Amino acid sequence: MKKLLFLALAAALAAPSIARPFTPQDLVALSRVGAPVISPDGRWVVWDQRETDLAANKGRRDLWRLDLKSRGSVPQKFASSDAEESDPAFGPDGALYFLSNRKDGNNAVWRATMAGGTPTQVTGAYDLSGFKISPRGNAILVWADRPVGATSLDARVAEKGKDAGSGRTYDQLFVRHWDSWADGQRSQLFVLPLAGGKAAGPGRAIEGALVGDTPSKPMGGGEELAWSRDGSTVYFALREAGRIEPLSTNLDIFAAPADGSTPPVNLTPDNKGTDTAPAVSPDGRWLAWTAMQRAGYEADRLVLWVRDLQTGQTRALTEKWDRSVGSVKWAPNSASLFVTAEDTLDVPLFRVDLADGQAHRLTGAGHVGAFEVQPNGGLVYALDSITAPADLYAWAPSGKVTRLTSVNAAKLAGVDVPAMTRFNFKGADGDTVWGWALRPAQLAAGAKAPVAFLVHGGPQGTFNDSWSYRWNPMAWAGHGYAVVSVDFHGSTGYGQAFTDAINQSWGGRPLTDLKAGLKAATERFDFLAGDNVCAAGGSYGGYMMNWIEGNWPDRFKCIVQHDGVFDARAMAYETEELWFDEWEHGGKPYYEDPAAFEKWNPVNDVLKWKTPQLVITSEKDFRIPYTQGLAAFTALQRRNIPSKLLVFPDQNHWVLKPKNSLQWYQTVFDWMDQWTGNRAN
Repeated sequence: MKKLLFLALAAALAAPSIARPFTPQDLVALSRVGAPVISPDGRWVVWDQRETDLAANKGRRDLWRLDLKSRGSVPQKFASSDAEESDPAFGPDGALYFLSNRKDGNNAVWRATMAGGTPTQVTGAYDLSGFKISPRGNAILVWADRPVGATSLDARVAEKGKDAGSGRTYDQLFVRHWDSWADGQRSQLFVLPLAGGKAAGPGRAIEGALVGDTPSKPMGGGEELAWSRDGSTVYFALREAGRIEPLSTNLDIFAAPADGSTPPVNLTPDNKGTDTAPAVSPDGRWLAWTAMQRAGYEADRLVLWVRDLQTGQTRALTEKWDRSVGSVKWAPNSASLFVTAEDTLDVPLFRVDLADGQAHRLTGAGHVGAFEVQPNGGLVYALDSITAPADLYAWAPSGKVTRLTSVNAAKLAGVDVPAMTRFNFKGADGDTVWGWALRPAQLAAGAKAPVAFLVHGGPQGTFNDSWSYRWNPMAWAGHGYAVVSVDFHGSTGYGQAFTDAINQSWGGRPLTDLKAGLKAATERFDFLAGDNVCAAGGSYGGYMMNWIEGNWPDRFKCIVQHDGVFDARAMAYETEELWFDEWEHGGKPYYEDPAAFEKWNPVNDVLKWKTPQLVITSEKDFRIPYTQGLAAFTALQRRNIPSKLLVFPDQNHWVLKPKNSLQWYQTVFDWMDQWTGNRAN
């Protein structure tokens, strides 16, 4: 009897977990793998990994490491504490440097050896945003918000008098950007001497009289900065703040002596578009960077350039390659560079040869989010897809790929993974347009599922084969919806002409593609309930929801509109980055060419609105201000159209806090279930 019980228990333990759908609760609980860094000897890969603290409604990051030279090694938490630890980087001596707030709550640079022991603090209590160790290990470059013109990290904003009012005064734009009001500070660079693992003093500013943010705000980071190989020079990207900074995309590459002895020199003064991502070759001869040609256009093609630092001669390396270069890193032999670039629903790694600019694809399907080069010329990279969060992989020069981590294996055990299928069709202008469909894993054979039709933002963007912690297709599929998305004209990864095609056609070519794409999908995939569809989109996708209300009013059971443009006239005066809105409507301000804005203005078609709509907006969104969402909701209410409004007081253009994300999904699913009759959950 005991033997039979033992066998039954063993069989139960060996049986696979009961399949279950993926949920938003799963999504917020997942571990998030950061960018890998590799030790100089090639033995260690280190990354920061974010875990969710749901009770505190935030994420926190710790450092992890993996021994690449020991067979069977597994990831281990490293330099662990109760504090936030992030942004690891190796010094030339093999020591690991990282940011941590483990003392006094301020972000400082700390140092640890891979042999273990207690980490030591490198910089003082300056609350830094980031750092880079010089190639010789004798200096550290840091950046932090300081008052304009600060000469050292000791500079602080003057405190107001006790009788001062709370008002803020401005005499030029930006007055606010992304989610913050201007406060007289800029992100600035400072160099500190480094000896014995300690940085001395408050540092020396190296930007001279330049006024701007470096790294750029709100998205810029260490990829916009580089040391020369001898440690004497710092290269950085900066957009000089003119009278109306929101009109300029003109970041330039500057070279500044690390000792601050002379003013920076502009290396790209002739290009009025964006110059960014400087990277110095291992042999010290070449400076690479990426550049957009057209001023005022934030989605122009990024071409890889190189400059011979001995002669000053420059050349466009990838001018003939119709792809936009993302991350850039040199190969150890300085004969080629590794880059990422969007390419037909993927973001692969490529090798670009220095001699002729030829690009060679190295990885397959999915999205490479970050990578690092090994001393032997191999790569370690983070790869994700629509159905899998990021893990680390190694690519060998032979072409062999090895998976290094499975950080979410336990959390995803038993989750039923939906099937994703790519498709294409003829869209606007007869062009080939790509999309994908996701079939719920637990949908019975022969059954049809209600459809979530997702429209991406940007507008120059993509819903490609990548994982998302904001709009996650697996979450919809887990809730019983089939998911369809179309990369309409204006999407990235299909060549610059395709991306440019949305310009002055916001409600034109993209809507043609969306109509044709949904039709093509419902005709091809028998699991789609083509007569039971809700559409959802954020940012430009939210604009499209408002445009659909008046220009495709009888197609959908319901609409979900998040941070979308409702009134193009108001948007032209309310948004913070003016360059994007003016470029998209012909390059002039509204008052000079109102017809260009009004042609595609959703507010003009409110009389045709009829589809039930959920409106979502956030009070800290300065890109598409929450007043646009309030106006759309007012229109819906006045028209007596079933509608609901969700407002987040503590989020920006993105919903990032875990509890808010759960509320977002619950509200969206409740709304869609109400109108589609979905009973899958």
